[in-house]
Amino acid sequence: MSSVTAADYGWIRSSSSSSLFRYALEVGYTLTLVRGVSPTAVFGSVRAEPRGVCVGLGELVEEHGEFLEDWDDWPESSLVGAFTVPGDGGDWTLVLDLGGDLGTRPGFMAALSVGTRAVSHSSNGGKPMHFFHWYENGELRTTFESDAVRTGSTPDDLNALIGEVGLNPHGDDAPDVDRKAAVFALTERLTGLRVTEELLRDAEYRLGEVPEGPAEEWQGVTIDITDAHGERTYVRVERDQL
Repeated sequence: MSSVTAADYGWIRSSSSSSLFRYALEVGYTLTLVRGVSPTAVFGSVRAEPRGVCVGLGELVEEHGEFLEDWDDWPESSLVGAFTVPGDGGDWTLVLDLGGDLGTRPGFMAALSVGTRAVSHSSNGGKPMHFFHWYENGELRTTFESDAVRTGSTPDDLNALIGEVGLNPHGDDAPDVDRKAAVFALTERLTGLRVTEELLRDAEYRLGEVPEGPAEEWQGVTIDITDAHGERTYVRVERDQL
């Protein structure tokens, strides 16, 4: 098994001009990995409109900027790039949705993972909301925003891996650990796929325009408050508890 940790993903915060992933962190993104499902099948499952091909993350960022210019207000769809790369158990499709929520849609992820595994993580850009999802054969096994507050059918199954990549499933994370880098490392532990700056920079992306997803029936609410003294209160209340 891979021994990757958060330290192996320090490149996502690089100040170098080549660190194009900084754009994804700024505008928001979802990065989804699914085993054994082609980009064509992924796009077909969400009725994405094909938008051609681009080479490299730099071109994808340019395409995304032009895509946003076509909308007078906030777009009602998102531009998604996908390509296939080897990982544990065969080929995986990597789907990068800039500014969109594709990898956080429960219906899409459940259907995508039937008979296989799908893992996604995301950020909504300016607001401090970062999610992780692990699906196995149509079932949401573990999901979290704070790694110490997990839900899913098996919320504790990843506790050992969460600790090994640098997080703390039982309390506050160490202040010097980059939580986003740690989530990249956790994703690699589950997929065997190392996402590098070079991989994203040089890949040939198949592009698709994904329509806005249907409204999902809400399942619960999260209360996340930090007071003036830096004390954080984080509570997840499920719908059946209300």
